[in-house]
Amino acid sequence: MTLAIGDVAPNFTLPTDGEKVVALSDFIGKKVIVYFYPKDATSGCTQEACSFRDYKPNFDQNNAIIIGISKDSVISHEKFKAKEELNFILASDEKGQACEQYGVWVEKSMYGRKYFGIERSTFLIDETGKIAKIWRKVSVPGHVEDVLTAAQANDRSHDDKK
Repeated sequence: MTLAIGDVAPNFTLPTDGEKVVALSDFIGKKVIVYFYPKDATSGCTQEACSFRDYKPNFDQNNAIIIGISKDSVISHEKFKAKEELNFILASDEKGQACEQYGVWVEKSMYGRKYFGIERSTFLIDETGKIAKIWRKVSVPGHVEDVLTAAQANDRSHDDKK
């Protein structure tokens, strides 16, 4: 499935730490940053998660919720959150349903070997539940700052409509 800017973001309901669940539909009226990443506690994923952690107060000021999604288990997420002091939601998509809906479960290649995995991707979803911006094949350095800038710009574009 290929999603585009302006599409309604596919809803998901996924388990999180603390035996909770998160549903995208719970956040209508807020911006949501949904970022998909390959694996807990790996170098690039840790760098990305820690950047979101460090910038969370800025996202909070822009009425934006952060949800990180991987196919790791809830237990893995709990350990990752504790170790890195992550202050936002990590959702477990062990069955890969959200990954499929968002088109991030793709064939990859490393050292000539082909395999399926999560393509590091981020989606900015506006207050009405529509996709406002998409980043695919994310390069981690500077990415969170780009997402924050887009979330802030999305705020201003809504102000113009008032």
